[in-house]
Order: sequence, then C-alpha cells, then structure tokens
Amino acid sequence: MQQLRPQADAIAARYGVPAETILAIWGMESNYGSNFGHIPTIDALATLGFEGRREAWARSQLLAALHILQNGDIARAQMIGSWAGAMGQTQFLPANFLAYAVDADGDGRRDLWDSADDVMASTANFLARSGWQTGQPWGAEVHLPPGFNYARADEQVRQPAAAWANEGVQSVDGTPLPALADSAIWLAANAGGLAFLVGPNFRTLLRYNNSTSYALAVSLLAQRLAGGPAVQTPWPRDLQALTRSQLLALQTALNAQGFDCGTPDGMMGPATRRGLRQYQHSRGLPADGYPSLALLQQLQNPGATTP
Repeated sequence: MQQLRPQADAIAARYGVPAETILAIWGMESNYGSNFGHIPTIDALATLGFEGRREAWARSQLLAALHILQNGDIARAQMIGSWAGAMGQTQFLPANFLAYAVDADGDGRRDLWDSADDVMASTANFLARSGWQTGQPWGAEVHLPPGFNYARADEQVRQPAAAWANEGVQSVDGTPLPALADSAIWLAANAGGLAFLVGPNFRTLLRYNNSTSYALAVSLLAQRLAGGPAVQTPWPRDLQALTRSQLLALQTALNAQGFDCGTPDGMMGPATRRGLRQYQHSRGLPADGYPSLALLQQLQNPGATTP
C-alpha cells in the first residue's frame, strides 16, 4: 500500500473498488507476486482437458489461453500459474482474463505477471463488473441474540440489516449495523461462535473465488489494511475439521437416515448443509449445519447419547 498508493488510489477511483480490497486479493492470491505458480498454463489445461472431472470446462479455458497467446499479451514461456490454469499475480482463469484484464500501464499488453498497474486494474475491473457496490461495506462481525434460530444463518435468508437488528443481532462493537439492504448471517463455524453479517460485496468476492473462507479472509484483510478492527470473538480453534473421507462418511450416513445430501462426494456444499440441518433439527440441536466430528460419530451410532 505504501509503495503503490498513488496507482492504487487512482484505480480505486476509476472502478469504485477500494484499494484495500484490491490489495487484499493480491496478497491472498500470490503474496504480492512472490508465488503465483510455475506450471505452464497451456500444459495444465491440456492435461485437465484430456482427463479429469471437468474436461469440457478445461478445454474451454485452454482455447481462451490460446486466444491470449494469439493476442500477444504474453509469450507462451511466461504464461505460468497454478495446476488448475489460474494465471498471474491475481490468478485469473484465461476466460476471465479475456473478459476483464486491463492494460492499465499503456504498453499495449494486458500483463498480469509483471505489471502492478495491470494486476490492480484488472482485479478492480473484475469486481466492478461482477456487481461490486461502491461505498458499501462487505459486512461486519456480529453477536447473535439468545435463542437465535441458526437455521436462518444461511446465504439464502436475506433481509435488510435493520430487520436483523430488530431480531436482536448486534455489531460486536456496539455501533449500528451497516446499512445493507440485502444481507445474510454467516457462521464461521458452529453455533455460539463467530458470526458475521454479510452483504452484496461479500457475494461479489465469491464470484472471484467461490469459497466463503476466501471471501471472509479478503474482507478481513482489507478491513485491517484500511485501519479497521481485527476479529473480536475468539476463533474456534478447538474444533477439528473433518477430512474429506470423514465428510463422505457423514454424507452417506445422512442419506441412509433419510436426510438428503445428494450424491456423497466428500465436499461441503448447500445440499449437505441442508441435510445436516434437518438432522440437527430432528435431534433438537442448534441447526447450524456445521459438520463436526461429534455429529459424525452420532450419525454412525444412532443409539448413542445426543452430543
């Protein structure tokens, strides 16, 4: 921020995206260019397009990468990134590069590997065109009231922040909730732990990387870069995250007991969370949808005492 403040502020003004958010994504994606991968993009996508879970997707990205080479934005030898085809310092997929990359330094090339101006402007352009709402915060850390229905802590349950306030939701610092017209409650883990009120800009970050953990990390880093507070509630470090095989077992057990999670795949998603909440509700537990080891053990041994 200190080194690039003039350029970052100019880009922020042009696209309506805070410089701190741009810099937070840049830091998350590549530690400011120090680690953006070393795998040739063409090789990675050709491999994934030949054999893998998403062959058609990888082939479309491969064609986009070839268009980038044809346009002369980067030489093949310098087109490197991750094993999944994300490229450059803010890890654009080739199709997103074609749609959103910007030549901000005016050298005639869109260069996400070596041009800080192009990196920042392209990231800001992506967010601006993906629905970023200028001047609106991402959200805020909150306290939930006693008796809160944790099944309502769901991305699909949206309402104005004022309505959440009327239900007893409060910011952790006692200030009024941010004036978000379309906000949801998001839990970082299970009931009684970290909770956040999130709005449209949080969802825009999910367009960049469809992971709530990622969107929260970017939001909190940007908040700190802007001089805002750190998280106040202690992180639930005592909770043990399930492995993929354990999550697969949990999904299988939920399905077997009539709580539909879809096809078990070892990946946490909306269907699994919905099935888990239905199970929790049936057992009189807070329906937070969090896949804990205790719940897995209970599902595998239905006769045991409720955790």
